[in-house]
Amino acid sequence: MLLQGKIAIITGASRGIGKSIAKSFIAQGATVAFTYRSSEEKAIELEKELTADGGMAKGFKSDASKMADAESLVKEVLEAYGTIDIVVNNAGITDDTLLMRMSEDQWDRVINVNLKSCFNLTKAVLKTMLKARFGSIINISSVVGVQGNAGQANYAASKAGMLGFTKSIALELGSRNIRCNAIAPGFIETEMTEKLDPDTVQGWRNTIPLKRGGTPEDVANACIFLASDMSSYVTGQTLNVCGGMITA
Repeated sequence: MLLQGKIAIITGASRGIGKSIAKSFIAQGATVAFTYRSSEEKAIELEKELTADGGMAKGFKSDASKMADAESLVKEVLEAYGTIDIVVNNAGITDDTLLMRMSEDQWDRVINVNLKSCFNLTKAVLKTMLKARFGSIINISSVVGVQGNAGQANYAASKAGMLGFTKSIALELGSRNIRCNAIAPGFIETEMTEKLDPDTVQGWRNTIPLKRGGTPEDVANACIFLASDMSSYVTGQTLNVCGGMITA
């Protein structure tokens, strides 16, 4: 029970990696406030799943790209649970195309949901963590943010921006015992990859040193480490959960 008694906010948790993080945090004793933007049915199902065995969890409808929503979310979580110890900035979208075809709207939407959301929630929760002189902020980036990818200029820029943000916040807040780290997942197999051509997926697996895609649980386990006291001397770092795709 590495997170016993901790209060965590996880954005974009109604499916995939976010859902796995929420389930893993509950299993480790945390109270989880998770957000969703539109999938209310999935959010209700997840809330039931997380609380089925006595876990404490609640879903909040919130648009991570809007500062007003982030401020309202923090206010509601504080009213419900009294404090906030952990923030996982996981909300994210893709809208891929080559730069020559990319519209301004495609660029703006991806930057706002993926990158501005980190600023919004981190800024909104700051006063609470500064007062407590404690906090762990975890930003879910991507290996694409580390090494780039053709056809994903908007996504790569947003995820690379998260890494610079992570380092800066770690430097600003370290003296107050507030840590900020990033996780850069590689090829993670989720509901989305199940819809792809099996030969294509296997081709990707073959390029990975561990010869498999990652699971959402692989990312969730890294989150548990960075959220818990096991990583109390780790801040400003990027943990690549990628099966060896990145080795430098």
